[in-house]
Amino acid sequence: MDTGILILRLLVGLLVAGHGVQKVSTHLGGKGLAGGAEEFRSDGFRGGALTALAAGGGQIGSGLLLAAGLLTPLAATGVIGVMTVALTVKWRHGLWVQNDGYEYPLVLIGTAAALAATGPGAWSADAALGLTPYPSWWAAAALVAGLGSGLLTRLVLHRPSAPAVAEH
Repeated sequence: MDTGILILRLLVGLLVAGHGVQKVSTHLGGKGLAGGAEEFRSDGFRGGALTALAAGGGQIGSGLLLAAGLLTPLAATGVIGVMTVALTVKWRHGLWVQNDGYEYPLVLIGTAAALAATGPGAWSADAALGLTPYPSWWAAAALVAGLGSGLLTRLVLHRPSAPAVAEH
């Protein structure tokens, strides 16, 4: 079981961190901070570069913590939060990723929640530091806080759509 949890943590954590790197730099195929800012503006968010830095930093930090199995409930909360924002952007396209839907962010949210529930496993920084096992309520707290922070971010930073102008 510990090997499976390690593989899952590394895969998801490093992918989330890599996605954050793309938001703020030209590494891993990113378009730099200007490209990250433009992505957020085109998705209807305020803040430009500051929003891209916050999102990229959140993804890098939470992804690396998750991969290391360090402060796992906090790491899961961060992943759930940033992926909830992504899910809200993709929501209008439906579930499936081939239609630019929210399938992938949903999988990452579910995986982070599952890792918060199972714990990081024996091969983790948390275990090495004696922080495990976490109480089971941490998983629920991570899910609620992550979903709440993502939805609050969407509410605060997303610009309302302009009303459609009726043609006469």
